[in-house]
Amino acid sequence: MPYPDDRKYTKDHEWVRLSGDLAEVGITDYAQQQLGDVVYMELPAVGSRVIAGQSFGSIESVKAVSELFAPVGGEVVEVNGAVKDHPETINKDPHSLWIIKVRVSDPGETAALLDGSQYQGLLG
Repeated sequence: MPYPDDRKYTKDHEWVRLSGDLAEVGITDYAQQQLGDVVYMELPAVGSRVIAGQSFGSIESVKAVSELFAPVGGEVVEVNGAVKDHPETINKDPHSLWIIKVRVSDPGETAALLDGSQYQGLLG
């Protein structure tokens, strides 16, 4: 599956798409394949702060529980309630479903992230 170039990727298999100072954060198709059927997500509260590279929640599947890592730092301004209430939807199309939206404190943090082809290369 090609990884869209309208966003950046982490080595931990999250993606981020910037629009001004707002960032949508989700997981990659590779991540959902590795997890298997997602059954639960623990997500931060609106108003909480996330730090680039640090855990902001967890995602649980029938196989494992994995940490979710923030690609950028800032304030959580929205949590995708539909994904939280129906976590299995993330398995269907992870690149169209964001998990949280963050008001980014330093947009320059995305410079260290991977573009679509670099991320594809990381996967081998």
